[in-house]
This record gives sequence, structure tokens and C-alpha cells, in this order.
Amino acid sequence: MTPLNILYQDEYLVAVHKPSGLLVHRSALARGETEFLLQRLRDQLGQRVYPVHRLDRPTSGVMVLALSSEVAARLSDSFGERQVDKRYLAVVRGVAPAEARLDYPLREEDGIRPKADMLAMPSMTDIRCVDSVELPVQVDRYPKARYSLVEAKPLTGRRHQIRRHLSRRGYPVIGDAKHGKSVHNRFFAEQLGAPRLLLAASYLAFDHPLDNKRLELSCALDDTMTALFHHLGWAGHLPLDSVRTPPIATPPALQAL
Repeated sequence: MTPLNILYQDEYLVAVHKPSGLLVHRSALARGETEFLLQRLRDQLGQRVYPVHRLDRPTSGVMVLALSSEVAARLSDSFGERQVDKRYLAVVRGVAPAEARLDYPLREEDGIRPKADMLAMPSMTDIRCVDSVELPVQVDRYPKARYSLVEAKPLTGRRHQIRRHLSRRGYPVIGDAKHGKSVHNRFFAEQLGAPRLLLAASYLAFDHPLDNKRLELSCALDDTMTALFHHLGWAGHLPLDSVRTPPIATPPALQAL
């Protein structure tokens, strides 16, 4: 089995590239599955790991896990209090706006309770159109097909938030079987070699739970999305695996001393 790509590791936490299609942990909604990120990473590192946030099964990208329950509690607090900067790259149908804030309440779906039993919760996602392309093919009812590369920054953490917000605004993520449009999903799968959800967690920044050092993690895309970006002329937007620890800014009053 191919080892998971480790982006960063110290004695307290580890950041990995979660592949698309891999479940993070066992779930009542995925009975019969035998492969999970937690087990693979545990076996690879030879020690137990603790999840502190989630990525949907079809979403790829950077994911942070703690190496102890104490660190997991601290990191979970940071994620829960929205002290983490998350950014995703998504390929969507249509020409997305240059910038927009998607502010649509969403039901906090858990996949178990009926939707009628769940209240709509405030939900916000900032989006930015990074690039767009027009293909000279008729995919739907128009003679040409337009698609955009969008950077999405969720400001809240609802289930499937980015996918649901973009779909509601009219720019569904390609490969999204539930919130997208099958004709475009099929075109990308059959003609462009991209049969997966085209959504990737490309950037994550947070304060280290022990020394408060800011960690900025960038995650490269997988082979499928990388090849697609080259095909669409978006290679210049491909992120690279990187780790940055920017210096803490010195207050002006201390700079003068």
C-alpha cells in the first residue's frame, strides 16, 4: 500500500495529504468499508493518531491530526472557535464572480436524523474566482461550456458547506453527485479523465497548540486534478507542498525600543 504523503510532523501533531475517496474513520454510514485514514496513518507512524477536524470522503487535501488526546483537545478548540484559516480549490460549472460572500443558512445535516428535525444554521463562505475557461464543446444546452477555478474559504463549518453553497449560487462543483449536475460530471469523467469530486483542501493555517507558532501548510493536488489543470491551462495555479512558520509580528511599541 502506498504510504500517505506526510506534509509536516513533530512530536505533537502530523499533517497529511488525504487522498480523495478515503474515509477518515469508521462510520455507521459506511458499513463494509475496510480502509480508513486513521488506521493507515497509525500503521505508517507506529503510533495512535487523533482527528481534530474532518474532510468529506471525496475531498482530498491537507488534514491535521494530533498525536495525543491532550493536543487533540487543544486543536479541536482552535478549529471549533474558527481560529483556523482553511482554503479550498474547486472546479465549478459556469463563470464564477470575481469575489463573493455566500451567506446562506444551512441545515446541520448529520446523515441520520430527518432534515425536518434540524434547524438551519448561519453559514458563510467567501469565494474568489482564480481563473476560468470556455471549451468549444456542447455539454448541456449551450454550444460552449464554461468552467471556473474557485478558491473557497469557509467561515463556518457546516456539513458539505462549500459544495452546498456553490451549488445554491449556481456554480456546482464538478463531480458532486448530490449537489451538482450529472451531464457535466459525466463529461469530466469520460472526456477529461477526472471522475472524482474536484474539491481539494489546498491550504491550512493555525497556531501550534504548544508554542503558538503559526503553521501554514500548503498541499499539492493529486495526479487527477494536476493533469486536469494542465489540460485547462491552469498549471500556473497549482499549489505545492510547503510548510511556513511566519515570524510573529512585533508590536510597534516594542519595535521602537
